[in-house]
Amino acid sequence: MSRLINPDSAGKDRARLSKAIVLAVRELAKQTEVNRESKDLAAFISLALKTISEGIDASVAAWEKRGYWVKADRFRMEWMWTGQFAEKLKVAILGDDWGTVAILSAQIAQKFNKVLIAQNHRLGRPWVGAYRQL
Repeated sequence: MSRLINPDSAGKDRARLSKAIVLAVRELAKQTEVNRESKDLAAFISLALKTISEGIDASVAAWEKRGYWVKADRFRMEWMWTGQFAEKLKVAILGDDWGTVAILSAQIAQKFNKVLIAQNHRLGRPWVGAYRQL
């Protein structure tokens, strides 16, 4: 039997979600008042960070299997903040604390400052309806 290749790995999901988060943070920064779209944007950022956080163990499993413990631990430490920020952002959104949402969004933007998005990206608007999922 031939080898099965999964085109949707945790690394590809992380890269796609990172770009979508950057796009959502930019759109959230343009918002002047709290409305339905701004709630969707903030909720999407929280959900995407949680998804990234859940995919970390899958990413380092191959390294640990080969005995690259330091590399795996370094990767975990590099992405550990995503789960923490996702929970803080969720609490702030559900508590209607939009000052905290703004501060956390700025901190998230700093974490993703190296992520580049092309002008004609194909990401669309993945945040539509995210507030209901939160």
